[in-house]
Amino acid sequence: MIAPRRFLPSISALLAFEAVARLGSATRAAQELSLTQSAISRQLKTLEDQLGIALLTRQGRQLQLTSAGQVYVAQVRDILNALAQASVGAQSNTSGGTLNLAILPAFGMHWLAPRLRDFAHHEPEVTVNLSTRLRPFDIAQSTFDAAIHFGHQDWPGVRYLPLMPEAVVPVCAPELMAQPVANPEEMLIHPLLHLETRPRGWARWLTANGVETEPPAGMMFDQFSTMAQAAIHGLGVALLPAFFAEPYLRDGQLTRASAQDAESNGHYYLVWPEDRAESPALRAFRDWLHGQTTSTDA
Repeated sequence: MIAPRRFLPSISALLAFEAVARLGSATRAAQELSLTQSAISRQLKTLEDQLGIALLTRQGRQLQLTSAGQVYVAQVRDILNALAQASVGAQSNTSGGTLNLAILPAFGMHWLAPRLRDFAHHEPEVTVNLSTRLRPFDIAQSTFDAAIHFGHQDWPGVRYLPLMPEAVVPVCAPELMAQPVANPEEMLIHPLLHLETRPRGWARWLTANGVETEPPAGMMFDQFSTMAQAAIHGLGVALLPAFFAEPYLRDGQLTRASAQDAESNGHYYLVWPEDRAESPALRAFRDWLHGQTTSTDA
């Protein structure tokens, strides 16, 4: 939904304001924009009248931003840059488009990235840009078209495509254990590695395997990748998603610390803004991703 017209300044006024804020002079802004100084002044007055606040003050021959102007110009620059990028994208990729996707590092690296070649084969006109985000953010005010989310359907302002649950496996360096523990309770005598975003991960694994004892404290990590490296170097037992642990297990860097698995208290989702029009690129990616997770389940 677009905001009421009274809240939407003209592009000309925003360009004039940004140029004056950057150059400190209506004269220099006029030269840059190929306008007259009086035209720049009119645009600034119109903008301030529309907003009902002062954006600039005169200090000698220089125009200085007010505190409100300093905040506003940063937001205006982001908007103008996003508009320019959207225009360039529309011109350069008219039959496909660009998808800006926020990913979780482990899922993006070990599950999504190996499959993106298939998406590129089916949708060669769509360019996928990936950026890492560890936690939910205000996606409606960002340049992201969609994001990968793990947890529950508790991200406000988005629509959800359920992808898959997450099975977790305990792993460690081969030299840390001669063989997997026979009884899950034996895991408590080993150093356990923890993830900041899953502080109850080990407690859930123990409960799922019939052990009600609270796990001991241990080293804490912000990402699975660093926790896996710590496990490889013998610092403890890591609880990793099965898809993440598989290549490490395959090449022998890690071994199973227990035969018992568990399912995480959460689910992977694709999310996208509920109040933003869906682009062809997003629809193509969503349909492809749904097919990938359906075939994985099968």
